[in-house]
Amino acid sequence: MAQHKEQQGFLTLAINSDSVNYLELAYLQALNVKATQTHNSYAVIVDRLTEETIEERHRRVFDYIIPVNYDTVNPFSIEVSVFNSTPFKETIKLESDLLFTRTIDHWWTAFRLKDICLSTGALTYLSLPGTVRKYRQLFDDNNLPDVYNGLMYFRYSQTAADFFRAAAMIFDHWDEVVCNFKQMDQEPTTDVVYAIATLMMGKEAVTMPSMDFLNFVHMKPGFNGWSDARSWLETVMHERDGDVIRINNTNQYQPVHYYDKTYATRELIEYYEQRVLG
Repeated sequence: MAQHKEQQGFLTLAINSDSVNYLELAYLQALNVKATQTHNSYAVIVDRLTEETIEERHRRVFDYIIPVNYDTVNPFSIEVSVFNSTPFKETIKLESDLLFTRTIDHWWTAFRLKDICLSTGALTYLSLPGTVRKYRQLFDDNNLPDVYNGLMYFRYSQTAADFFRAAAMIFDHWDEVVCNFKQMDQEPTTDVVYAIATLMMGKEAVTMPSMDFLNFVHMKPGFNGWSDARSWLETVMHERDGDVIRINNTNQYQPVHYYDKTYATRELIEYYEQRVLG
């Protein structure tokens, strides 16, 4: 059976943990995509345990549910398997705690200039490039590209296959890779691995920094200049106007990586259920 069922769509991973119901975050995101995007097919990759928690309401919204085996020895194996798992010839891959506030239909045209495109940099809630670097010191120390896996595009191509193959190799040989860099964490993170893979592939091959609208608002408190001691939800005023998220009276028009998982309230989910399902 052919892997690709449709030309284009959105994809996320939902691997539940003891503290976070990522399936529910993906469900909210799928509803949000259905409500805001014209091209809105949506796929979720789940491990076997998360698959057991899927309810009929989830099945009504997810276009594709893709169960994969979760390797606890190498938990990132699922992350880098997306190229071989996606049902789309062209995929926008998202972290599950990201919501759209308006259509990004026109982004597909920009993304198609590359076989694979990672977002670079991230924005504060004021739509300004983030200048706080405390979370990315090792990127600066090692001159790594400032890429984020929270929002990326890839299509079925040799370039994308080579990128994910490189990322898998880095994950698998992390103990050897870290010897070539300064102050690396003992355990790999997806952003760092993708940054190293970007170096290997050539930054110009997998990013488009000149397309500075291909990014998202990052609501990690310190990224916005706030204390990390408490959530941004407790630090600033926030409200919604339909799909638009308003933070300190500033409308958010870029996708919002809300970071604090408690933002995904039952009330918000019900709002989108009413929008999409009626």
